[in-house]
Amino acid sequence: MIDLGRAIKAAATTGKVVYGVQQAEKAVNSGEAKMVILSANCPSEFLRSGNHNNVKVVKFEGTNMELGALCGKPFSVSALAVIDKGTSNILSL
Repeated sequence: MIDLGRAIKAAATTGKVVYGVQQAEKAVNSGEAKMVILSANCPSEFLRSGNHNNVKVVKFEGTNMELGALCGKPFSVSALAVIDKGTSNILSL
């Protein structure tokens, strides 16, 4: 089983990830997103519905503050979209 936290960190540092509900929704709608990760308290009904052209939606069992800290960001992150996984194994979740 992969460690979600470690996979998110690796994707954020070596790949291309966009942060925030609006950016994640845009990436899903444009077909760029390979995966979306949502915090437990993500407000987006659209992203939580999980019905998006083969884009896997993974629920992070922590708040937006915890997800932001995990990504190394000084702000809360409710959602993030993985565009390029970099060296992470995140897409095998």
